[in-house]
Amino acid sequence: MTRYVFKMPDLGEGTVEAEIVAWHVKVGEHVDEDQVMAEVMTEKAAVEVPAPVTGRVVSIAGGPGDMIRVGAELIVFETESAEAETLPPAGETGRSASEEPVPAPIPAPQGHEPMPAPKAGRVMASPASRRRAKEAGLDLAQVGGSGPGGRITRGDLEAALSGAAAPAAQAVTATKRAAAPGLARRTGTEEVKVIGVRRVIANRMTDAKRNIPHFAYVEEVDVTELEALRQHLNGRLPKGAAPLTYLPFLIAALARVLEDYPQCNAWFDTERNVVVRHRALHAGVATQTPDGLKVPVVRHAEALTLWELAEEIKRVSETARSGKATREELSGSTITVTSLGKLGGIVSTPIINAPEMAIIGVNKAIDRPVVMNGAITVRRIMNVSSSFDHRFVDGYDAAAMIQALKDMLEHPATIFMAG
Repeated sequence: MTRYVFKMPDLGEGTVEAEIVAWHVKVGEHVDEDQVMAEVMTEKAAVEVPAPVTGRVVSIAGGPGDMIRVGAELIVFETESAEAETLPPAGETGRSASEEPVPAPIPAPQGHEPMPAPKAGRVMASPASRRRAKEAGLDLAQVGGSGPGGRITRGDLEAALSGAAAPAAQAVTATKRAAAPGLARRTGTEEVKVIGVRRVIANRMTDAKRNIPHFAYVEEVDVTELEALRQHLNGRLPKGAAPLTYLPFLIAALARVLEDYPQCNAWFDTERNVVVRHRALHAGVATQTPDGLKVPVVRHAEALTLWELAEEIKRVSETARSGKATREELSGSTITVTSLGKLGGIVSTPIINAPEMAIIGVNKAIDRPVVMNGAITVRRIMNVSSSFDHRFVDGYDAAAMIQALKDMLEHPATIFMAG
């Protein structure tokens, strides 16, 4: 038997370190070559790290939230291969996890539900599983995980919920009876470690607000005609086609408007102190995912039809939500659009997605009474909220750009007119 030391790989684009997001293997466990053993996070994207060899895990370096430098020891295997790598001197790498394996679930007598032993350390489960378990009042630490490294799968959760449903219902009923005479106090706190995508989001938002003087501008847009056109086109959709929301129209209009306002479709290169204006429109689409906010990119939006924009927005958004988006699909946007849909509210102050110069936010569209031609009538009104980098986009130019966008959205036929 020999030892094989696997070091943190170079993940490209100048990466010097990566954050441990989750381990899918544990000390003492047998691992097959190419089995996913860990998930790590760079400033660009989350990366799954496969096992380089088949063998038994001897030690691992770091836990969730820890930063490991490229070239530092990540995991050590005991293998039957003749190839071995010398271990670096103790203390040169990140801390190692305990080599004691997590206790296995205790077998139950035949004919009874198995009761898993409590887990040691961090419970591995998807955000959806955590949310469902929380809603059901189920402690995930009591659920035996059958996935890689003890990860709780959907099947594990379903089995646990079906077995715990009756006792849980009884417990809830008893609690309600006890709390009925008056209100009960809630005590305790919960600590959530800021790691992975959430850490990257926090750092980028902090940098953006600290370094970019934001100029916010909000305008009211009458989308009555746009809504009529949208409903008409959706009523003629071919089977399986993505329905049209306001975003394809907004991005199509932006592609026209930004030709006259190139300073809003630009980056600021801080290292070279240069503003880079883009002729192409690579539209970032802010997307809420189980891992936090991501911005997948619709490339060359200026060359896409309305239907192609709708399909591409749907594709990149679904890819981001499923965690399958590549690094290229999550970088390179020249201006970002963001929409909370039905939760859009009246107004928002979106934070610029650096190094971009502007971000456009779509708020909720509702029917309002307005005065038109001296009479009160009902129109569909939607606010557009925007933020600009005031170092390079003057307030007048920002307002003029939004007014041009408003004019196109209020007269949607002009979006598709040449010249």
